[in-house]
Amino acid sequence: MFIGEYNHNLDDKGRLAIPAKFRLILKKGAVVTKGLDNCLFLYSKEQFEKIAKKFAALPISQAKARAFSRHMLAGAMDVDFDNQGRVTLPEYLRKFSGLKKGIIIAGLYNHLEIWDEDTWNKYKQTAEENSNSIAEELGDLGI
Repeated sequence: MFIGEYNHNLDDKGRLAIPAKFRLILKKGAVVTKGLDNCLFLYSKEQFEKIAKKFAALPISQAKARAFSRHMLAGAMDVDFDNQGRVTLPEYLRKFSGLKKGIIIAGLYNHLEIWDEDTWNKYKQTAEENSNSIAEELGDLGI
């Protein structure tokens, strides 16, 4: 399970250290892809395969299903860890998410989100300011 918020730095070669406690979960491989809200998603290879099967089952006749499948699958890349627990994030994904030097890694149960620090701070502030109304709306979902 991925939980928590971690500050890291992206080096000049696009390498990012993943918190040591998550490397065991990711030791069989990891996949990074375009996420939502201008961040990247990092999944274990096993979890990504489950999600990819769900995308494959979507009706190709629906434009929104095709578009979201393309967003998540065509932008995906297998990543490997180096000896220091870092992954190299492809340039096209760094550009997509606006990653600079300061990075936030956020654990969201079955995946990690990789955020530019400034983007994360703005998003987090807005979410925290609206947390009561968000909670009320999620009440309808049983949360």
